[in-house]
Amino acid sequence: SRLIVLLCVCLRHLDSVFGAVQINTLISVTEGDSVTLHTHITELHTDEGTEWTFGVESPDEIIATIYKDNIKPFINERLKNHVEIDAQTGSLIITNITTQHTGRYQVTFTRNAKLDKVIFRVIVYARLSVPVISRVSSQCSSSSSSSCCCVLCSVVNVSHDVSVSWYKGKSLLSSISVSDLNIRLSLPLKVEYQDTNTYRCVVNNPITNHTQHLHITQLCHTSEVVVHTCGFIETVIRLVVSAVVGVATVAVLVYDIQTRITINL
Repeated sequence: SRLIVLLCVCLRHLDSVFGAVQINTLISVTEGDSVTLHTHITELHTDEGTEWTFGVESPDEIIATIYKDNIKPFINERLKNHVEIDAQTGSLIITNITTQHTGRYQVTFTRNAKLDKVIFRVIVYARLSVPVISRVSSQCSSSSSSSCCCVLCSVVNVSHDVSVSWYKGKSLLSSISVSDLNIRLSLPLKVEYQDTNTYRCVVNNPITNHTQHLHITQLCHTSEVVVHTCGFIETVIRLVVSAVVGVATVAVLVYDIQTRITINL
C-alpha cells in the first residue's frame, strides 16, 4: 500500500512539472472546408514557446515553432499554403483542407512553467457527388426482363468510408460500402413495372449524405415505349419495302407482257 501511495505522489509531481497530455475527440471535415485546432491559450507570452507537429500516423514532423511575435517558417510541404497561425493564441488554422491533410496534429506549449500537449486526430472526407440512377437491362435475367425493370445506382470519385444503399420506403433493402479509395461504386435493384412503392438511393459517409429517388414510370416505362416505338417503325418500314417490291414486280411483269405482244404484232 505504501508503494501505491508513493507512486501516486510521484505521478502528481510529474504532472505538476510536465503538465498533461489531452487527447481530443475525432475531428471530421469535408474537403475544401477550413478547420481551427485550438490551443485554448488566451494569449501567448514572451516566455512561452508553442510548437506544432504533424504526421499521418504519429505527429513527429515540425510544422511551426512559435514565440510571441515570432513564427518560424513552415517545414511540412504537404501543408504549405494551407496553414495559418493565430498570432495571439497559437491556434492552427487549416484552410481549403484536402484529403492529404488527414492525420494527427500535436501542439506542445509551456504554460505556467508546465509543458502541455494536445493531440488532434483529423479525418478529411472527399466531397460526395450526387448518385445517378440508370436502367441496365443486362442485370435482368431473360425470364424476368419482360415484367421487371433493372436499375443501377452509381456514384463516382468516392473516397474511404463511403456507402451506397437502396431503401424501400423507410426499410433498407441492400447496401454496399468501400473502405479504400475507389473510382466508382454501384448497387443494382430490380423492380416490377407496376410497382407503386417509393424507392430511393442514398450515398453517404460519416458526415454527409445525398439522396436520389427512383421514378419507375419515367425510367422504366419510357424505355419500354421507346422499344415498342422502334419495333413499330421497323414493322412499318418492312411493310413499305414489301409493298414497293411487290409493285415493282407487277410493273416488270406488265412491261414484259406488253413487249411480247408488240413483238408478235
